[in-house]
Parts: sequence; C-alpha cells; structure tokens
Amino acid sequence: MPLKTIILFFILLTGFNAYSQDQEWKGWEAEADTLVNHENFGEALILYSKIIDGASPNYKQVFPVFYKRAVCYYNLNNMVLALKDLDAFMPEDPENLQARLLRAFVYKELGEGDHQIAELSHILTVQPVNRDLLKWRASVYLEKEDYISAMKDLLSAKAIQDDPETEMYLGMTHFYEGHADSALLSLNKAIALDVTFLPPYLYAGSFCLQEEQYELILKYMDVALKIEPGNMTALFYKGIALVELKKDKEGCRCLNKAFAGGEDDAADYLKEYCYGVTD
Repeated sequence: MPLKTIILFFILLTGFNAYSQDQEWKGWEAEADTLVNHENFGEALILYSKIIDGASPNYKQVFPVFYKRAVCYYNLNNMVLALKDLDAFMPEDPENLQARLLRAFVYKELGEGDHQIAELSHILTVQPVNRDLLKWRASVYLEKEDYISAMKDLLSAKAIQDDPETEMYLGMTHFYEGHADSALLSLNKAIALDVTFLPPYLYAGSFCLQEEQYELILKYMDVALKIEPGNMTALFYKGIALVELKKDKEGCRCLNKAFAGGEDDAADYLKEYCYGVTD
C-alpha cells in the first residue's frame, strides 16, 4: 500500500474512532441525565465518570460533565469530591451562576464561611435583589459575628419583601449588638407575620433568659408549646422561668421532661433547684 494511502487510511480511521467515541459519550451523558432526573445519583455518577475517564487527559472537551458529576457527589453527601469537580469546571465557565451556587452549598456543608460569602457575593453582583441569597449571606455573617454586614444584608432583604425569617435574623443581630429591646421588637414582628413560626418564640425565650425577664419567657413559651407541645427547648426555658419565679414543682416537672427529651443543659438546673423537690 502506498505511503500516502496508509496515512489517509490512518486519518480516516482516527476520525471515525473519535466520532464513534463522541457518540458513545453523548449516549452515556443522556442516560446519566435521565438518571439524575429520577434522583438515581449513584448510577448517574458511574456514567459521568466513564465519560471523564475516557476523555483523560483532554478534559476540556467534556468539562460540563464535571458540573453534572459534582451535582451527584453533592446529593450523595461527598462534599470533598463535589468541590474537586467544581474546581475543575469553574475555570472553563467562571460566570456560571448555577455552579457558583452549588459551590456555595458545598462550602456550607463543609462549614467554610468565608468561601460561602465569596460565592454568594459574586452571584449577588449579578442578582442584587435576590432576597434569599441576601438572607443566606446575612446568616453567614451572623455566624462570623460580623453584625454590621449582617444588618446591611437583612435590611436590603427586608426592603425587597419582609418575612418572619428576616425579622428573626434582625432580632438576633440587634441582640448580639447589645440592643435587647430592638431584638424583641423584631422577634415580635416575626411572630406577627406568622404566629405559627416557632423559632422566634425560642429566640425570644433565650434572649429574655439572659435579661432575666422570667414572666415574659412564660408568655412566649406558653404559645410555643401550643404550636409544638413536645418541644424540649420550650419546656426547658419554661422550666427555668418557673423555678426562678419560685414555682419549683411545676418548673422541675418541665425541666425533668426537657432533660429526658435531650436537653442536657437542664441537668444543672435540676441539681440547683430540684434536688429533693417532689410532686
């Protein structure tokens, strides 16, 4: 066979193999996408991995698959590998907001506050009136004790639309800044917006405990226990308030129930107030 014919045959064969391989990858990817839609992340991950392994080391031709596999890893609770795939994907499509949002969720699971803020801030430059992301970033700022930044985001979220969660976070921010009265005003606003939303009652109980407002604790906890009769935190706060108000028998009953239900901090109050107290 002449040399030119051999070279031409090799080129044609190589091209056919690349086309055949590409079609096979597309078939695997379509099948994996269907599996993801049915929340079968484990099987989908296997197919996405076959595509990525087959493309090695020329990953650029299949880089979107890294994002799809990261989704699988995230849903399978493997945050380290999800982050690794996102880090491989992002340089090829750095403005992909869905990938940045997924990476923020991964960082949340990993407890990486600064990285969460970085991803959320990038998205918020494009979507500055995204109320949910503003509240999310505010909650991270709260964890980092950056109350000024948290307040700024919460007020921006409230200006878009107020809701019980935003008011609750505002109450927390006010309290941690040393403004107990403003904190309770925000928590009361959260309750007014949704009387069945339990967390503001519990935060109010916690804040009132620190301010030694025991009668007020009882008012909040009585309503909280109507919403959720078996809430151990509410029983705990109610028990503390009662024993502080010298209503030992009823208070110790609440503290005993709370301790049995998993509120370990009730043990110290039981020792201090309830030793020897009987029904």
